[in-house]
Amino acid sequence: MLEKSERPWGRYEVLQEGATYKVKSIHVAIGKRLSYQRHQKRSEHWYITQGTGEVTLDGKISPISPGSVIAVPQGVLHRVHNTGNTELIFIEVQTGSYFGEDDIERVEDDFGR
Repeated sequence: MLEKSERPWGRYEVLQEGATYKVKSIHVAIGKRLSYQRHQKRSEHWYITQGTGEVTLDGKISPISPGSVIAVPQGVLHRVHNTGNTELIFIEVQTGSYFGEDDIERVEDDFGR
């Protein structure tokens, strides 16, 4: 069985994974945001499927909505924030050499992690 995890901001589910990639469905609760973070060993590509919000990439904030595609290069600070009135859902495709949770460098976090 693939991984599922509840988080303070919502939840995620791993849909598929291999040696050089991992695919997740990420669900962000209304008003919540993920930590402002970066990764040294992977890049991410996000496809927004439901909801509205904002994405921050290296300090630049942009609106997102269904159909938005966001590229998060390795080492770039990033965060997603659900500013809408429904759950924000996106598909995340990670590519790189390592996908463990210990490759998350948090520089700001609403939940004190």
